[in-house]
Amino acid sequence: MSSGIEVIVNASAGAGDADEVGRAVASAFTSCGVEARVRVAREGAQVERLARLALSNGSRAVVAGGGDGTVSAVASLLAGTEKPLGVLPLGTLNHFAKDLGVPLDIEEAARGVCEGRVVAVDVGEVNGRVFVNNSSLGLYPRIVRRREKLRVRLGSGKWAAFFRAALAVLRRYPFLNVRLSADGREIVRRTPFVFVGNNEYRMESFQIGGRACLDAGCLSLYVAHRTGRLGLLRLAVRALFGRLRQAKDFDTLRAQEIWVETHRPKRLHVATDGEVVVMTTPLHYRVLPGALRVIVPKDVNREP
Repeated sequence: MSSGIEVIVNASAGAGDADEVGRAVASAFTSCGVEARVRVAREGAQVERLARLALSNGSRAVVAGGGDGTVSAVASLLAGTEKPLGVLPLGTLNHFAKDLGVPLDIEEAARGVCEGRVVAVDVGEVNGRVFVNNSSLGLYPRIVRRREKLRVRLGSGKWAAFFRAALAVLRRYPFLNVRLSADGREIVRRTPFVFVGNNEYRMESFQIGGRACLDAGCLSLYVAHRTGRLGLLRLAVRALFGRLRQAKDFDTLRAQEIWVETHRPKRLHVATDGEVVVMTTPLHYRVLPGALRVIVPKDVNREP
């Protein structure tokens, strides 16, 4: 990776002053002996436009600097191409970067891009929309929508708004009536949430939320049976102590293709990598094996 690297930094990712972050990123690549073109997106909508520009100008690699939403937006354009994706974790949670083994320090992550190796990983897709981490229906999209309204109206911080939104949504505790078909196996549930992951998530002990593998060519489906607030708390406790798979009120399985049908509404809010969009059911999930080429640090021992 000696030249031709395009870096897109999302100013709204929460990593500090965007111009300062942009300069720090440029400096990090310069210290590796690489001149990278760093472009700062002032809003989320600019990320995709800058990614399209980077994809068309012959750059050797495109680097996404931001959180999981930023990475997902860039990855959706690179999936199915030979152009590799680099990741600079500048967001709050940085799930994809952690699962790849990318360091959370900017300079170390930039060095990993310059000196790393390219591997192929899977992506998920729902109704044509690509995701690198997960997609969900029910509680989480409702919480995210309410969180954003609170942030605009009250000027709350992201986490403060999230907890206020979660409490408000849980008071109403809405359910979905869904019919799921996963590789031909049918499940009918009245559920507070449906979660579909790109590859299998750890759901036990203190490793909840991580993935050991990103190239197994599968989706993971997690769906709760009808349960109240105390039921969700019970599931969380079981997960913490590594006993989630023994829970009789929780389904989990692996599949390459999943269909989700609802009686009503036909239009649902669907979260993909933390971004919420409206989609018309049925929802068609599928895994795209090895569709995304990503750069991982050369000293990462395991394959993603």
